[in-house]
Amino acid sequence: MVDTESNLDDLAAKHLQLAHDDSHGRSADILVHDGPLRQTLIAMVAGSELGEHNSPPAASVLVLSGAVTVIAGEHEVTLRAGELRGLSHHRHSVAASEDSVFILTTVTGTGEPSRR
Repeated sequence: MVDTESNLDDLAAKHLQLAHDDSHGRSADILVHDGPLRQTLIAMVAGSELGEHNSPPAASVLVLSGAVTVIAGEHEVTLRAGELRGLSHHRHSVAASEDSVFILTTVTGTGEPSRR
């Protein structure tokens, strides 16, 4: 986990460089992990993609730089720097149309005890 006092601009630049060096064009690091809450910084180079995957119970994307397109079935939305969007509960993929860095916030459970 990254120190919560870290500067996001510095982390974004670091991970974008790591993404350029990565064969898949991506780099990520968990910023906050507290129970079911996770905030992950993700950097993607232009043309890279996160293949289709399931959505957690709740999620949002905040784009720090660049532009990413979230594709769910026939629906897609392009988000640019400064834009925040909640994600649907449908399977989706993410594609970077330019070098991009975003924060993915997820809630992986409701925090309620399971019933037996």
